[in-house]
Amino acid sequence: EEQPRRVEFVFSKNALVASPAAVLEEAWQAAASGELWQGLAASLGRNLSGFALGSLAGLAFGVLLGLSRLAERLVGPTFHAFKQIALFAWIPLLSAWFGFGEPAKVAFIALAVFYPVALNSFEGIRATRHELLEVARVLGLTQAQRLLRLVLPSAAPAIFTGLHLGLIYAWLATLGAEYFFSAGPGIGNTMIDGREHFEMDQVIYGLLVVGSVGLVLNRLAAWIEARALAWRGGGR
Repeated sequence: EEQPRRVEFVFSKNALVASPAAVLEEAWQAAASGELWQGLAASLGRNLSGFALGSLAGLAFGVLLGLSRLAERLVGPTFHAFKQIALFAWIPLLSAWFGFGEPAKVAFIALAVFYPVALNSFEGIRATRHELLEVARVLGLTQAQRLLRLVLPSAAPAIFTGLHLGLIYAWLATLGAEYFFSAGPGIGNTMIDGREHFEMDQVIYGLLVVGSVGLVLNRLAAWIEARALAWRGGGR
């Protein structure tokens, strides 16, 4: 009687799945040589640059739409139409405007952040209770005082939700930018190099770094949001 064959997984440098020992060795070598820290610094640098640019633009745009009915009528429909366009569909236009270098990568990340921040800021401001606005009018508050003391604090939970989402999207867009635009230092390019040379230990090591950084950024954003909204008695 023929015996069933045993299937054994053999881990090697060019195997489809790298062994944990190989992944740890790759991570150790990358950390010891400085390649890990150089890639992290490059990725986080463009990530935070794009996040800052996109969040500032999104917050300003969302506040403008939320405060001005005229602005909403003029540019609101265009904004709501453009937000339906997939992020990666903007790559040909961004590459035509900014080329394939760092400016294009930062612009791509900023665009990923812009929409959630703008939309949540707009909806948060529009959700401000009418009774509070009436009280502000009776008290004779100026427009600037209403914005700083009433509207923005009232919309703060929605705004921080948009910023939290924007930070998550920024990290995802960072990896996309490193993949679709010109090569350079970065964690995404580390994974691409591993794929091109069929070195799965390098690919898996890159995946672990990406997941770890994403988890840290998410936890950090949640901690900042909770601290910033502590005055509301629990946030949301």
